[in-house]
Amino acid sequence: MQEEFTLSSGVTGFLVAIALLGCAAGAYTAGKIADRFGRLPAMKLGALLFIISSLGTGLAFDVWDLALWRVIGGVGIGIASVIAPAYISEISPRHVRGRLASMQQLAITTGIFAALLTDAILADSAQGAGELFWLDLAAWRWMFIAGVIPALVYGWIAYTLPESPRYLVLTGKIDEARRNFKRLGTTDADQQIQDSLEHDSAKQQSPSLRGPAFGLHSVVWIGIILSVLQQFVGINVIFYYSTSLWRAVGFQEQDSFTISVVTAVVNVLVTVIAIVLVDRIGRRPILLAGSLGMGVSLGAMSLSFAFSTGTGTETSLPGIWAPIALISSNIFVISFGASWGPVVWVLLGEIFPSAIRARALGFAAAAQWIANFLVTLCFPAMANSSLPLTYATYAVFAAASYFFVKFRVPETKGMSLEQAETLFASRDAYRPLTEASR
Repeated sequence: MQEEFTLSSGVTGFLVAIALLGCAAGAYTAGKIADRFGRLPAMKLGALLFIISSLGTGLAFDVWDLALWRVIGGVGIGIASVIAPAYISEISPRHVRGRLASMQQLAITTGIFAALLTDAILADSAQGAGELFWLDLAAWRWMFIAGVIPALVYGWIAYTLPESPRYLVLTGKIDEARRNFKRLGTTDADQQIQDSLEHDSAKQQSPSLRGPAFGLHSVVWIGIILSVLQQFVGINVIFYYSTSLWRAVGFQEQDSFTISVVTAVVNVLVTVIAIVLVDRIGRRPILLAGSLGMGVSLGAMSLSFAFSTGTGTETSLPGIWAPIALISSNIFVISFGASWGPVVWVLLGEIFPSAIRARALGFAAAAQWIANFLVTLCFPAMANSSLPLTYATYAVFAAASYFFVKFRVPETKGMSLEQAETLFASRDAYRPLTEASR
C-alpha cells in the first residue's frame, strides 16, 4: 500500500490507526442503538458496515477513499465490540458466564489467525502482497475483500439469535423475555425476570452514566481504566505491524508472514486456556499473572532492541538478541492472550448495572479504541526514534495494570450479574443512582 499510494510512514500510521477512530465512534453510539432498537439490530448494522468497508477498501483508488472505508469498517467493529460482551453476559448462566464471555476474545484471536493466514496464502500465491492476482487486482486488495465472507456469516447469525431477555425486561416485554429465557435453556426464567426487575427498579428512575467521580460513576471509570490499560501495553502493535516489525529485524517478507501466523495461532491457543480457567480460579489471579508476564516480556524486548543496529526498515538485531526478541514477543502474546485479552471483556460485561450496561460498556469500549488509536498512531514515530524506549513504555503500563487490579478490582467469579454489580457498589465502584441523587 505504501508503494501503490506513495505513502510516508506518518500517513501509513494514520491509515492504519484511522479505523480505530471509527471504532471509538461506533462503540460510543452502540449503547444508544442497542438500548433503543435492541442488541440484534445493532449486530445487523455492524455486519452491513463490515461488508461495505471490505469492498470499499479492497477497491480503493486514492488515499482519501481508503481512509473513508476504513473509518466505516471501524464503526462496525466498534458496534460489535460493545454488543458482543453485553449480549453474552445477559444470556449466560452465572457458573459459565466467564467462559462464554471469553469466547469473544477467542473469536477475535481466531479472526486474527484467519486473516493473517489468508494474507499469507494470497501473498504467496501472487508472489508478493503488491503483485497482481485475480481480476488484475493486487493481492493486498483481496486481503481486504476476503473480509466480506465473515461479515456475511456474522449478519446471518444475528438473524438466528434470540433477543437478550434482560433487554426485553428493561423494555417491559416480559412475555417475550420469558420465552427467550426458556429458549436459552434457563430453568428459572420467572426468578431471573423478578431478580432483574427488583435490582434495576431504583436505577431505572435515572439510568445515567453521570456520577460524583469526575462526572461519571466510579464503576464507569474502572471500566475505562481497564480498557485503556489493555491497549497501552501495546498488544496491537504486535499484530498491526507484525510483518513490518519482523522484516525490519532481518526476516524476509514471506518469513514475516509465517511468523505472524504462528503468533496468531499461539494467541488462539492461550485464549482457550483463559476460557478454561476464568470460572475456576477467578478473574483477579488471571489478570495479575498476565500483568507480570507482560511486564517481564516487554522488558526483555526493550533490552533486545537496545542492541539493534540501523534504523527503520534497516534495523537488525545481532547474535542472540533476534531470537530473544522473537521469543519475548510470543511470551507477551501468551501473557496477554491468557489474561487481559479475554478477561477484561468478561469484567466489562458484568460490572455495569443493567440499566446502563450497554451505554457504559460503549463508553469503556470507546476509550479502549481511542487508546488503541493513540498507540497505533504513535508506534511508527516512536519506533523510528527508539524501539527500546517504546517497549519500555509499554512495560511501565503493564506494571501499572498489575497494581490497578490488585487495589481496585474485586473478584466476581461465580456471581450473578446482580451480585457482581452489588460487589462493585460495596467497593465504592458504583453507588445507586438514588443514593447519588440524595
